[in-house]
Amino acid sequence: MLLSKPFLSGNTVSLQELSKITMPIVFNEPLSFLQRITEYMEHTYLIHKACTLSDSIERMQLVAAFAVSAVASQWDRTGKPFNPLLGETFELTRDEEGYHMISEQVSHHPPISAFYSESLNQDFSFHGSIYPKLKFWGKSVEAEPKGTMTLELSKHREAYTWTNPMCCVHNVILGKLWIEQYGTVEIVNHSTGDKCVLNFKPCGMFGKELHRVEGHIQDKSKKKHQVIYGKWTECVYSIEPKVYEVNKKAEKKSGEDSKKHKQSTVGDDADEMPDVQETVTMIPGSTLLWRVAPRPPHSTQMYNFTNFAMTLNELEPGTIGVIAPTDCRLRPDIRAMENGDIDTASQEKERLEEKQRVARRERAKDEEEWSTRWFQQGNNRYTGAADWIYKGGYFDRRYSDLPDIY
Repeated sequence: MLLSKPFLSGNTVSLQELSKITMPIVFNEPLSFLQRITEYMEHTYLIHKACTLSDSIERMQLVAAFAVSAVASQWDRTGKPFNPLLGETFELTRDEEGYHMISEQVSHHPPISAFYSESLNQDFSFHGSIYPKLKFWGKSVEAEPKGTMTLELSKHREAYTWTNPMCCVHNVILGKLWIEQYGTVEIVNHSTGDKCVLNFKPCGMFGKELHRVEGHIQDKSKKKHQVIYGKWTECVYSIEPKVYEVNKKAEKKSGEDSKKHKQSTVGDDADEMPDVQETVTMIPGSTLLWRVAPRPPHSTQMYNFTNFAMTLNELEPGTIGVIAPTDCRLRPDIRAMENGDIDTASQEKERLEEKQRVARRERAKDEEEWSTRWFQQGNNRYTGAADWIYKGGYFDRRYSDLPDIY
């Protein structure tokens, strides 16, 4: 999320105030937030592998790796995705990876995006809703990703739930933008009582903890079975708790013998990103659960997109007329920006936002409530928390009564 200086006159700016501000298109990347959500699925192979395992602790290891991998693409992605229009959708079908996914913008004030994905062989479903709560502090923007992620493994009759970590974008006014993820993520297996507690560590004064993730898996009797460690930008390992503790004690002793960490420079004008520390050192006896795929060589010229992200705007032959007319790949402002026509993109973005405002006024005048198409409000069956539940039917391809939002 990028902001320019005039919008930050005090210590914080509320989400309500932000919603009244139209951001210049140069702060965007050419993807809708609905497409950004689908990047959770980049490492779906972890779920497929979990489905094949008979041991619940081993399955939890891979679910934990999947939860960490879901935020990996955010590193260096400082462009703001386009805010979805009310009723906007995005369909992602990956036959070669065995799943499809549908997402819908179900609310505009507050902005809420709902998604549902399932494997084509009915092995799993992954679904949830996201309504980020934003806080603005002088130099940074903090996003709390409210909403529950739910993963169901049908073969094992298991359901896992968790929420994503906090995200902070530093230097929104001045300096080089950089992203930090932090907070505790608790993954619960509602069938077995197993739990994985992951700590996404804040950068800290010396930057030693930048990107680090550390946690453990415990059963319902709270006995620790495995330690999870690594970096959300790089890789995740699993190891037995006793081996990990021995290594940590040796590492601590070594650190006390040579405390030569250089403090990061934090001036009045910018929060400097600490030098990224050495890559994760694998402790002997560890099992590699996940490693991030390298980004393409030209990624820095393409909004720091991953290979996966670069495919999300593709319209393959025969797609138009099959996907819903509300699919964000058909949005003229995003398409113009991707083609490098910033002026047209800006004009189209303004036109679409005004069209949305007019439609909202018309509904208010007629006392008409907005009706979602593919999701309905409800409660998560495992946590009891408010959620948006997929009603089904999207892939029946009956789109005749969808709103004209473009």
